[in-house]
Amino acid sequence: MCKILDERCPESAPHKPYVAFRYADPLTEEMYQRLLDDGFGKQGRAVAFTQYPQYSCSTTGSSLNELWRWRIRLEGKEPEDGGVRWSVIDRWPVHPGLIEAFAQNIEAQLATYPKEVRKDVVLLFSAHSLPMSVVNRGDTYPAEVAATVHAVMTRLNFSNPYRLCWQSQVGPSAWLGAQTSDTVMAYVRKGHTDLVLIPIAFTSDHIETLFELDQEVIHEAKQEGGTGVKRAESLNGSPTFIGALADVAERHLRSGEGCSRQMGIRCQGCKSERCLEQKRFFMNTERNVEEVIR
Repeated sequence: MCKILDERCPESAPHKPYVAFRYADPLTEEMYQRLLDDGFGKQGRAVAFTQYPQYSCSTTGSSLNELWRWRIRLEGKEPEDGGVRWSVIDRWPVHPGLIEAFAQNIEAQLATYPKEVRKDVVLLFSAHSLPMSVVNRGDTYPAEVAATVHAVMTRLNFSNPYRLCWQSQVGPSAWLGAQTSDTVMAYVRKGHTDLVLIPIAFTSDHIETLFELDQEVIHEAKQEGGTGVKRAESLNGSPTFIGALADVAERHLRSGEGCSRQMGIRCQGCKSERCLEQKRFFMNTERNVEEVIR
């Protein structure tokens, strides 16, 4: 991605990638310290580019809270040298390149079915679920995932029947449904044995695709007679996807924006002071500072 960006935006090249995870190595504090060691603390330009296309307070929001926390710990509220000049790409659920990359992988999997049944294959878009307590607080994630699904189906000209379902629920509390595993089994038992699972909120393979979908959901479906249950490949290193990442970054750099307009408004039921301060910080990175809507 950075090589493509160097070609498209030579005025801000070279572009150097840093990786930070919320709960795995390298952690946010490790990444931040490397930025400072590399001299970015003297008003160096940095973009926090979420790899979650759809925003949720529990994913991107939590990660940005952590980034803001370590900024305060390592640089202070008013760094002497000006500090790292941050902006953030906080969501990109309907970017054309993202949609095209999803559509290409779906079409590739549909092509593995006999032509006479291909149009009847059910497309099941699967995204990580959220506790209903988060949904009812006003989290935008369900709407943004649905927007991605609709954009993909528009690109596919609504060629197949489809549904959106939700995976990875844990614990006894209520979660957003219907669950992916229950959905697959329900359709198989109703005679819909040709299904394609599409991880629509994940951009790369990990335990929730390689194990939960491939080894649990699909394996159980085949035991029940769902011999045509398959999964579309994750985006991973798709050239179309990598090109989309570069385009998202280029548009952001050229826009001069500190974050999206959506970042400036909190969830209706949000009471987190950390969230408020984090949003104020990223909104204040723009020239025209706007008050975060409480």
